[in-house]
Amino acid sequence: MIGLWVGFIAFVLAMLALDLGVFHRKAHVVSVREALAWVGVWVSLSLLFSGFVYAAYYHQWFGLTLTDLDKTVLAGPAAAGPAFMQYLTGYVVEESL
Repeated sequence: MIGLWVGFIAFVLAMLALDLGVFHRKAHVVSVREALAWVGVWVSLSLLFSGFVYAAYYHQWFGLTLTDLDKTVLAGPAAAGPAFMQYLTGYVVEESL
């Protein structure tokens, strides 16, 4: 499970370095079109990641399970939907802030 977190953090840092170090190396005025394009890129990446979350819980990759509020352990297809929705809910809340 630690390897999963290390991989995720490495991916986030790589995307940050790519964004700041390659794509926005020179200061310029960002047009509405360019801003919308970048929003589309990052939202698309997050939606791809939500598909990975769904598949990882569905197939129990890395031994992923979900514990319900009443301490019921959900695994496989029963855990995939709630995990997917929790990720998307967190993402939408974070984007709205």
